[in-house]
Formats: sequence, C-alpha cells, structure tokens
Amino acid sequence: MNDVILAAFRHDAHKFTGESHDDARETFAGVSVNQVVPEGADRDAAALSRPQQIQERTVPTHNGRSRLSLLTGEPVCDHHEFSQGIVASDVRDLLTIDNAKIAHEQWLESDVAAGFNESVYHPYTSLKYHTLLVAALLDNYRNDTEFTDLQLIVDTTDEIEPFRTIFDGERFALHIDADSNGRPSARLGSRPWRSWAATWSRLTAHPLDTDHDKYDMTLDANLRRIRSWSTALQYLEDFAEWRPDR
Repeated sequence: MNDVILAAFRHDAHKFTGESHDDARETFAGVSVNQVVPEGADRDAAALSRPQQIQERTVPTHNGRSRLSLLTGEPVCDHHEFSQGIVASDVRDLLTIDNAKIAHEQWLESDVAAGFNESVYHPYTSLKYHTLLVAALLDNYRNDTEFTDLQLIVDTTDEIEPFRTIFDGERFALHIDADSNGRPSARLGSRPWRSWAATWSRLTAHPLDTDHDKYDMTLDANLRRIRSWSTALQYLEDFAEWRPDR
C-alpha cells in the first residue's frame, strides 16, 4: 500500500520540472517518479477537473507551469525560480517523503504544489489538488469501491482521513469515501466529470455560514459556479487566506 500511494503522490513530478509526459524522467532525487497510477485513478481525477483530449490553451496570454489565481487572475509564482533552486528544494522534500501517510499530510499543507497548474492548457487548475484527488480515488478503488458509490464528505478539521482527505482548512475538511456516517455529504455521480458545482450544491448540509457572513456568501456563490474540482478546492484555500477579517 505504501509504495502504491507514494507512486500517486509522485506521478506528476514532471509537471514540477517542466518535462513532457512522454519524455519524463523515471527518477528524481533518488526516488521513482512519473509512474502510471493503477486503477485509472489519475484518469478519473483529471476528468474531474478538465476536459479530456482537448489540448488547446484556454488562456491565450498564459503558457506555463504557474497556476493562475482565480482571485486575481495573476500567476501565483515565477517558475523560472525552479531552475535557480528557489523552489526546487521544497519540491524535492515533498517528493522524497518515504511514508505515504506523512506524504499525504504534507501535500495537504503544501504551498509549492499549489503554485503549479494541473495542465498548462488549463492554468486555473491546481497540481496540489489534482494529486490529492488521485490519491483519494486510488485508495477507494483499491478497497473495491466503485466511483458511483463515492461521496464528498464534510469533516471537522481534526478528522483527517489518511489518503482520502482532499482539503483541510481552518474550519472544515473534505474527504471522499463511500460511507458518510451521518456527516454532510453528496454523491459524486455516475461518472467522473467536472461536477464540483453540482456536487457542492447537493451537500446535505453546508459548512459555510451563508445566512450571516458576507464572505461566506460570496465564497459559496462562487463555488456553485466552478465546475473543475482542483480549481474549486484551490479556490477554497486561496479565499480563506485572502479573507480580510481573518
């Protein structure tokens, strides 16, 4: 289990280094990277965030590995810094963790992974949250759970489910599983597709105060418009950091 889950956390190392998928190196800092993720978890996680088989830039003025912020529309960081070693050491530390549980916890907290997009053609997507989605789907699939049985589940922040938690904020966490155990939840649907807004809207109870908090009202309204899962999860993180009252 440890090696398979670690492979999921390392499967997109080439997106950090700027290599193409076909020409990606097999090792990075002494560990195996860019391996195929079993059970179709990478394919399904990608389908949750971006159209498949469409290789056209959606933002003509941006062509690079840096994620564009949905809050500002600007690149999160300058990835020329990677070759200069400014962020390379953080990437190395993230990819060389040899314990899958610790790797999951570090990905949840990672700032460097949040600076990269999942696809240069879709720069608002997030490599950080794509990778967390891959790990969550893989862990469920390896336990004989079908996609059609999966739910988005709201947790308190002290309830981190190993490999399955996909977001850990100051006020709530989110994970993917088949059994909600009575917690607020919504089914993902019949197939992987860009369904974030629909899934978020179907939650049996919402973790935001949309009756009294003007910032939560804005956040909730925007989350009901975003279709891409990795984009929405990254927006949740960015919005929480931006809030002027916190």
